[in-house]
Amino acid sequence: MLFLGCIKEVSDYELVISLPNGLTGFVPVTQISEAYSKMLSKEVAEGEFLEDLHSLSDMYSPGTLVRCIVTSAEKNADGRRSIKLSIDPKKVNKGLKSSALASGMLLSGFVSSVEDHGYLIDIGVNGTHAFLPHQKAQKRGSDLKVGQNLSCVIVEVKNEGRVVRVSVDRTEVAASLATREQNWTLSNLLPGLVVKAQVQKVAPHGIVLTFLSSFTGIVDIIHTDPEKSMSYSPDQVVKACILSVHPTSKVVRLTLRQSFLHPGGSPNQLSSERMGAVVEEATVKAFYKQFGAIFELDDGSLAFAWLKHLSKTRKSLKPGTFREGCKHRCRIIDYSPMDEMSIVSLKYHIIEARILQYQDIHVGDVVQGKVFALKPIGMQVKVADGIKGLVPTLHLADVILKQPEKKFNIGDELKCRVLECNPAGKKLILTLKKTLLQSKLPVLSCYEDAKPGLVTHGFVVCAREFGCIVKFYNDVKGLVPKNELSSEPVSCPEKVFYEGQVVKVMVLKCEPQQERLLLSFRLPDKPTPEECTSKTKQKVKYQIGEIVDVKVLKKKDNGLEVSILDDEGNVTAFIPTVHLSDFVANCKLLWHCLQEGDVLPRVMCLSDKEERIILSRKSAVISAVQDEQVVRSFSEIQPGMLLTGYVRNVMPFGVFVEFPFGVRGLAPKVSMSDKFVTDTKDHFVVGQTVIAKVMSIDEEKQRVLLNLKVSECSSGDSAAESFALLSQYFKELKEIRNLLRRRDDSSVARGLCELVPGKELQLVVQDVKEDGSALFSGSCVTGLTVTATRYHLGDKSVVPGEKTKALVLHVDALTSKVYVSLREELL
Repeated sequence: MLFLGCIKEVSDYELVISLPNGLTGFVPVTQISEAYSKMLSKEVAEGEFLEDLHSLSDMYSPGTLVRCIVTSAEKNADGRRSIKLSIDPKKVNKGLKSSALASGMLLSGFVSSVEDHGYLIDIGVNGTHAFLPHQKAQKRGSDLKVGQNLSCVIVEVKNEGRVVRVSVDRTEVAASLATREQNWTLSNLLPGLVVKAQVQKVAPHGIVLTFLSSFTGIVDIIHTDPEKSMSYSPDQVVKACILSVHPTSKVVRLTLRQSFLHPGGSPNQLSSERMGAVVEEATVKAFYKQFGAIFELDDGSLAFAWLKHLSKTRKSLKPGTFREGCKHRCRIIDYSPMDEMSIVSLKYHIIEARILQYQDIHVGDVVQGKVFALKPIGMQVKVADGIKGLVPTLHLADVILKQPEKKFNIGDELKCRVLECNPAGKKLILTLKKTLLQSKLPVLSCYEDAKPGLVTHGFVVCAREFGCIVKFYNDVKGLVPKNELSSEPVSCPEKVFYEGQVVKVMVLKCEPQQERLLLSFRLPDKPTPEECTSKTKQKVKYQIGEIVDVKVLKKKDNGLEVSILDDEGNVTAFIPTVHLSDFVANCKLLWHCLQEGDVLPRVMCLSDKEERIILSRKSAVISAVQDEQVVRSFSEIQPGMLLTGYVRNVMPFGVFVEFPFGVRGLAPKVSMSDKFVTDTKDHFVVGQTVIAKVMSIDEEKQRVLLNLKVSECSSGDSAAESFALLSQYFKELKEIRNLLRRRDDSSVARGLCELVPGKELQLVVQDVKEDGSALFSGSCVTGLTVTATRYHLGDKSVVPGEKTKALVLHVDALTSKVYVSLREELL
């Protein structure tokens, strides 16, 4: 398929191309042109740089329009469709024959060689030699390079098309128009041609045009001229540009936007300030159930949201909320130059995300990532959609790991610190070294910041007889001479220091222009100002188990940032979402309902060893600490103990459980449940409160083996324990309902608050699904989705329209879903 595309990004090895309809394609460096590929092969074979071989960034720039052809379209490892393209004229213009060439034709070509009087241009037509005289090339204002893409107009045709003379004069190119006399056919029609067309039909979602006498094409609604979109009428004559040509279906799509009606121009670009911006009220202009929706943003520009970005899941998508005129909150996540339209997302986690693009990441930032590949060079980590980073093998831990696959698993979530970030090259280098992660010292990321006396952390990359080379952030590095390695003489530095070792150093001297940095391991006795500040902050200490009242300062993706009221709000702390309740479902509900300024009483200090104080609101954990049913160190653990803790990590081989005061243990797969365990993730989730029984301890390796089987972890009165847990669950649900009632006056919110498990309802059967479940409606559940699974219909055979009694089993406030039962034994 042939496309007109716009260069979006240029790297050393590929061009990123914006295609119509929000698509993106990639042109590998080997698909530029035949002449350029030969030069690349020659450079590789000779092992030397060729002077006349220019990089892609020297020849191409973002915003340039190019003709391209699809070479492959397949899904890559992360499930995204990857469209590979070529701009080689031999492939793009393969439908053209030398006998079909005519004056005035607009073609794409490449400089294949530089001659005395001009340039030989490869236009990809067999048996044809194209020549560009110097006088026609000079009007571009710069020398042309081998491999450079050109839009050129045929000025003269000789010898039945075997020799043609072309021009790249911007005025001539911009004025070119495809005409009937040039004898274009469906087999050689090219994108990028500007034609005179006649409106044949105006439809709600586009326009049908006829052009060049016998051709018919379609203009999508987004490619009409915004200033004339309401004034098109049948038989009207317009100028249009061909965007794409499908080789088999022969469907031709065009655009009426002004930016494309003058060949050689470039489409409008999005202001860098708008990228990532949150739009509070975007108005729906059109909804396509198979693709997505078009919105009008607050500045009057148009935006498109793919179907997957309209809701959390496809099942939760409600088409009724995307009627024309409806307003939604969204965030600009990309821009399609070919559609001159922003790409937006309505997903909450994307709207609230701190990181959306590489430009949002700064050197020294601590970011959350998920492991998705382990390779010989290191570990690849996904930081956000479309953003991946590499943790080099040297940075997987404070020491070199010989078998990292034993410590890390695909899907593990980790905190990493950014060592290098290059948005232009989409390069992100991270570190997992604990000392660097927790360092409070200044981040040294440029030579200009290396002032004499500065103390900071770095890592050794080389230890030799002359001393050590220490590296910092952004590839900044310096030398520690042998006499500055220690106050005592060091005869063999390579035996004392090792590659990857994290060290604290002081800057002695720096010459930024020469990028020379002299360092010392001999630190001053008095603490640095940064250390003094850090110690001052830590004066306010809270003991583990201490109960405090807090006020919510800020909601974050993974928890709540709070201030401790006992210290008049001067001390901040953090409550992870999983520590808002003993019940995982309630954790999400509470996070959703709580807002800035809310006060949470009786929250317990869980840890103060990290960068900030960590608090917990888990009642079972708080009770265990207050009743002294805890162990404060490994030495206190005894086999047979029952301890209350929470799941720290779920691995394929078992579950790691953490207890107050930092003691951890492992429950192997065989000891996790009374049932047979196939997949550990089906039984436990991170943050879940558990009661564990100590099976055995290994004092030498400081290991604790646990048992999580319910039959083994009961203290005796299981009925009383279950009743207490159930009471706590309903108590928290009541608290959530009260929060919902205060926050939201809508009828849906009031309905959710009034519905409690055990309440009897009068409902009407709305629909019976293929899986046997049923949907209900009623005045008491307006705006809610009420469902009964086939197991809770009992022996009843329900039909739509039938009235029935039902018992509330569960209410999900986040999704506004109510689950009921019609079983007679429960009613």
